[in-house]
Amino acid sequence: MTRARQTRPVSRRPSTFHRYALFGVCLAILAGFLLWPIGLTVAGGFQDTRPDGLRTWTLRHVAAIFADPVLVRGLLNSFVIALLVTALSLGLALPLAMILARYDFAGKTLLSGLTLVPLILPPFVGAIGLRHLLGRYGAINSLLMQVGLVDAAHPIDFLGGARFAGVVLMEVLHLYPIAYLNLAAALANLDPALEQAAENLGASRWTRLRRIVLPLMMPGIFAGGTIVFIWSFTELGTPLMFDYYAVTPVQIFWGIQEMAASPRTFALVVVMLVSSLLLYALGKLALGGRAYATPTRGMTATAARRLGPLRGLLAASPFLAVTGLAILPHLGVVLTSFAEPGSWYQTALPARWTTQHYLSALGHPLASGSIRNSLFYAALATAVDLLLGLTIAYLIVRAKVRGAHLLDSLAMLPLAVPGLVLAFGYVAMTLRWPFPQLAEFFQLRGWEALASMCRVTGQAPNPMVFLVIAYAVRRLPYIVRSAVAGMEQVSEELEQAALNLGAKPLYAMRRVVLPLIAANLIAGGLLTFSFAMLEVSDSLILAQSEAHFPITKAIYTLFKRLGDGPYVAAAMGTWGMALMTTTLLGAATLLGKRLGAIFRM
Repeated sequence: MTRARQTRPVSRRPSTFHRYALFGVCLAILAGFLLWPIGLTVAGGFQDTRPDGLRTWTLRHVAAIFADPVLVRGLLNSFVIALLVTALSLGLALPLAMILARYDFAGKTLLSGLTLVPLILPPFVGAIGLRHLLGRYGAINSLLMQVGLVDAAHPIDFLGGARFAGVVLMEVLHLYPIAYLNLAAALANLDPALEQAAENLGASRWTRLRRIVLPLMMPGIFAGGTIVFIWSFTELGTPLMFDYYAVTPVQIFWGIQEMAASPRTFALVVVMLVSSLLLYALGKLALGGRAYATPTRGMTATAARRLGPLRGLLAASPFLAVTGLAILPHLGVVLTSFAEPGSWYQTALPARWTTQHYLSALGHPLASGSIRNSLFYAALATAVDLLLGLTIAYLIVRAKVRGAHLLDSLAMLPLAVPGLVLAFGYVAMTLRWPFPQLAEFFQLRGWEALASMCRVTGQAPNPMVFLVIAYAVRRLPYIVRSAVAGMEQVSEELEQAALNLGAKPLYAMRRVVLPLIAANLIAGGLLTFSFAMLEVSDSLILAQSEAHFPITKAIYTLFKRLGDGPYVAAAMGTWGMALMTTTLLGAATLLGKRLGAIFRM
């Protein structure tokens, strides 16, 4: 009898050619749908078209922006709004994160979850509720009149002369959870031994906070503050809903229709983009550069101090106060959705209630059509992101190809580039080769549907393709970060064992890796889908025809109409809140404390 010949298992990992082919495909996709639209926008701000059709470079259009006092005022207003929103968001988030990290009390887990509540509603939808609450004869003034604190003939004009403050307040109440998630993660990563050593040397609590804790938290402060700043600097929906038009994003929005004939809007977008990048760089220099690294991570977490009932209530009071203030716009949206038209005037609550607005949202052509459109757009974008994001995560974590860091940086770039800039870039793409030529080619052959998909402005536009691309690019970081986090926690030996047993790479990925990172992918997919459903900038700019409106563009359009339009819009906003609540709770359950990494550059 002869002994069976033993062979050494051979790894069947993808070849170098296949890995770099995947790398090239992903890089080409990001270059084509991320870098190209940005490049077109930047080039459009510095180019002139001569009579012979050739383009020449010039600084004249950018210089004209700074020579126009209206546009300069818009830039200054946008900057001040972003600065105030960032400072107030960090100011709210830091005490909350410190309390949760240092103390243990009844209801702590619930209160931590409540900090995410403001994320369930885009601020421009929350503006609907806030306007009903803060109007001259809205709920707050009516309540103050009833208790005799305000004269009925002279109500407080919260929104008339204070629209700027209304925009800042609405954005702070929506964005402070992003700052909180980053600060909480930064506190969780601190080595407690450093603070304990300072305490043993006699440092006071304030000195430890100023000299130890805050310097070590600088990466988290910078990460959270950067996202909040760029988001608020380029926020379009909230100023529109408050009728506050003296900001750059709104000025760009009104200039969309003239961009084919005038480069001024291109130049304005360039100025906003460069301003965002310069402010990011300054913040990185001022905050990110002051981060201190520890050689090792503490082996034991800082023990949270257990508080009794009374002190626990005091610790919980800031959460209750901030959350109570943050849900006021949400409450206003819900109440508006149930109020009969005209019944919520000079009363603290609506005088008459109805569920008709929800039925109208199902039967109204614009409302019901927009819901179907958004479901379709968001589902396609999520599918694209899952495929592309999983491939990028594999190349970063498993394949370890040269240049993986470049792919990772490009995948995260949409967090740093304003959505308004990307949306404008996609409009610019449709005005450049090959899209006009493709539209003409399809039209000559009678393929009107394909011709319309090459346009987002002009005659019979259909923005479906560009909306799906925009949603996918904007939310790709969520999938990439989720998938990378999952793969880094899965031992490579498990996949290697499947390969050594003869499994093909795709089969090993499907049967071994994917089941182990399914929770991460589901969490990232839920966030991608829900945020795509309620995307604002891309929807408002790219969707120009009512037949193709997504839900956010329909809400804005309905809100501006007389009659029951604002009430139907509020009902649609309430549905949006329900969707975001479900997805955020699901993502928080699956990712836990890693949820903050989703909102980090």
